[in-house]
Amino acid sequence: MPLIRFITHPEVIIDPAVPVPDWKLSAEGLRRTAAMLERPWVAGIRAVFTSAERKARDMAAPLAAHLDLSPVEDEALGENDRSATGYLPKAEFERVADAFFANPFTSIRGWERAVDAQRRIVAAVDRVIATAPAEGDVAIISHGGVGALLLCHLTGAPISRAKDQPGGGGGNVFAFDARTRALHHGWRPIEA
Repeated sequence: MPLIRFITHPEVIIDPAVPVPDWKLSAEGLRRTAAMLERPWVAGIRAVFTSAERKARDMAAPLAAHLDLSPVEDEALGENDRSATGYLPKAEFERVADAFFANPFTSIRGWERAVDAQRRIVAAVDRVIATAPAEGDVAIISHGGVGALLLCHLTGAPISRAKDQPGGGGGNVFAFDARTRALHHGWRPIEA
């Protein structure tokens, strides 16, 4: 059965003057994306779906081109809506993100509630699976926050930041069976 490879974009150029969904991949993010293309698991991908956010599209484009595919954009694959605050300095962002995961039924500072973001990402992934080719793996290029929420859902765990991706810059992947939704492996760096 095909695997769904949920891939988070790697490092971005953080610019407080630019809306967060419009941030681009940094030179390091582009380097890590190129390194990912050399991994053996990439060859099995037969479809690429991506969040409409710039940083995800910046990763999906070279992956799809490498595989001679066209990426499919889906806004529902986007990160939890944080437009109420926009950019937050790192320490403040981490405090608000902790509260987001710890209080899933509450909107923290106007952010999308974690339960709503989880419901949205699960439905989006279900749509991807329903429309993807029956053969071959599927790549979903998305974001760490919604990836953690999806991983909580897949493993039957309550919403918690404990399922958040490792490291501080993104660029991780987990995989699960498209039919059974059983986890194949947890978070790994995209170069692994």
